[in-house]
Amino acid sequence: MEHILFFDGDSKRISWVIQTDNSIVEQKREHAEIYLDKVTNQQSKYIGLHIGIFWGIGTFIIKNEDIVKITTDDKTVYDHLISNHKSNDEFIEKRTFFIRQLIEQRKLKIKYELVESNRNLAAKKI
Repeated sequence: MEHILFFDGDSKRISWVIQTDNSIVEQKREHAEIYLDKVTNQQSKYIGLHIGIFWGIGTFIIKNEDIVKITTDDKTVYDHLISNHKSNDEFIEKRTFFIRQLIEQRKLKIKYELVESNRNLAAKKI
C-alpha cells in the first residue's frame, strides 16, 4: 500500500494528514505540556512527523513494508531527511533517530517530496 504523509507544527500544536488511495485522515493535537511553547516551529515539525508515523502504524493505516511518501514544505527539513547529515539541534537529532527507528522496524519504503506550502495539507490544520 502507498501513503502520502503530510505534517506540520508550530510552538503550540502539530498536525498530520495521511492520504491513501481515496482516503484522507486528518489529525491535529495541542502539544503536550512538556513541549507547549518550548519548541521551535522546526522542532515541532519533527514531532509532527514522528507522531504522524507512529499514529499511522498504531491505527493500522500504515503497515509493515508499506510505501510512505513523506511530504514537507520546509526545505531545511527536507534536506536533512534525505541526507545522513547530523543536525546541530540535539532535539531534532533525537526525533530523527526515533523516526528512522520506526521506518527500519516496520521496513517502510520511504520517499521524500518537497512541496509548495499551499500543497501541504497538514499546514492548513495548524
